[in-house]
Amino acid sequence: MANLKEIRTRLASVKTTRQITSAMKMVSAAKLRKSQDAIIQMRPYANALQQIFKNLSQNVESPGIDLYKNTREVHRALFVVITSNKGLCGAFNSNITKKLIADINEEFALLNSAGNAEIFCIGKKGAELLQSKGFKINHSKHEIFDNLTYKSARDIAIGLIDKYLKGEYDLIRLYYNNFKNAGTQVVTCEQYLPFPIEPVKNYEQEYLDYILEPSKEEIITDLIPKSLKIQFYKALLESNASEHGARMTAMHKATDNATELIKTLQLDYNKARQASITNEILEIVGGAEALKG
Repeated sequence: MANLKEIRTRLASVKTTRQITSAMKMVSAAKLRKSQDAIIQMRPYANALQQIFKNLSQNVESPGIDLYKNTREVHRALFVVITSNKGLCGAFNSNITKKLIADINEEFALLNSAGNAEIFCIGKKGAELLQSKGFKINHSKHEIFDNLTYKSARDIAIGLIDKYLKGEYDLIRLYYNNFKNAGTQVVTCEQYLPFPIEPVKNYEQEYLDYILEPSKEEIITDLIPKSLKIQFYKALLESNASEHGARMTAMHKATDNATELIKTLQLDYNKARQASITNEILEIVGGAEALKG
């Protein structure tokens, strides 16, 4: 059993750690509330915009639409990985990088070996994890989470769209954590470009009779970039809310573990102290008996 000084030192250290994890839990809980409100408000708008686009895009063929939805042979691909700038959030970052690495090894091994599978990291931790696995980070934008706004997300989305339209990339995918609740984040791989246009089921029933001005084709052509910008902003909001939820959960578990460890150490300390007192009493009694003899 460790001596009293060692136990006291470790006990003080664990108590300090518990104070830190408890404070981080409360900070993450406050940030989670704000980021959760943001994504909950964004989802209805993003989903409604996507539904309108699906309805309008049925049986419409135009050069403007084909630029975004035309599937071409993939010679260069870009993977946008959205993680966090800070750690202490459990498996939040590692789950994303594991999914990306698995997809690259399974689907894009030849592109990667030829240097045509590029990685765009948003979040320092994802970049660090990927670099430790031997992957090259071609682009990064870590400061966006310092002040996450639609304008900052829109600027990045415009850059991605321009690169796709210019033919620099034939495929762009987003990797991020989708927010479900504070304790659950779902790893999501989403095709960004070419724009995934799925046919509406029961089109006759779901189609809404819109009054369109100036024309259906022009509206759709304008709607696609807007929808892509909103989609990218939504992914960032999802990841931001997921990060705070994951960190709050991780710090809650760490605080509980620290509390249990403190109880164990306190018990060990009491046993060691009791043993020390008992030894001192025995020494005193032994000395007194020796004097009597």
